[in-house]
Amino acid sequence: MIKIDIKDLDIWYGASQALKQVTMHVEANEILSIIGPSNSGKTTFLRMLNRLNDLNPNYKMRGLVEYDRENVNSISVEILRRKIGMVFAQPLPLPLSIFDNVAYGIRMHGMRDRKKITAKVEEALKQGYLWDEVKDRLGESAFKLSGGQQQRLCIARTLAVEPDVILFDEPCSGLDPISTAKVEDAMVILKEKYTIVLVTNNVKQAARVGDRTAFFLSGELIEVDKTDKIFTAPADKRTDGYIRGKFG
Repeated sequence: MIKIDIKDLDIWYGASQALKQVTMHVEANEILSIIGPSNSGKTTFLRMLNRLNDLNPNYKMRGLVEYDRENVNSISVEILRRKIGMVFAQPLPLPLSIFDNVAYGIRMHGMRDRKKITAKVEEALKQGYLWDEVKDRLGESAFKLSGGQQQRLCIARTLAVEPDVILFDEPCSGLDPISTAKVEDAMVILKEKYTIVLVTNNVKQAARVGDRTAFFLSGELIEVDKTDKIFTAPADKRTDGYIRGKFG
């Protein structure tokens, strides 16, 4: 089933065109990995999916982007960003306790029942592969966590408001291999319930976790296909060159 459908997408920042005639889709309950060199349009594409680009006054978009068959521009930003959550490259915990970081979004959406909030916080921390490490220190500052733990806390905070789609923008760029493995393990489990779009500069990570992989270059979608096909028999020689490290 198609979760997000993109047709003839063009994006500009002022006079500079960031994406050119992108047509593709995201399937429900898949991990779609997006790879490509710097300035290829990956993050612009990701931020477009929940309208974070709208914050830039020079941003202009043309084309059709549908989430569950509804134009994203006709959905209120608040609802869209609740349904399509985002985890950024650098972990951004709030200056609150571990518990209150995860509970923040739940409370913002109006829940006041302490028992229900506690249950949702525990569930989100378990889904984020963090519960066992923090269950006895929920009252401590989130800043006492390691970088890898902070990133998984941010994942849990996103999960707590029960999104439908999770966008990951290079979530492991600053993490050690052990922390990276934990985040990847979490993503593979999470796709059973969520749809995931992962932007990564690590082609090996894309190969490990992606069900399908899209390759962007200079604002164009070069190709998108099943990950094993992209990494063993890509249709375009530029894809093969990037994967082999010949450029980028």
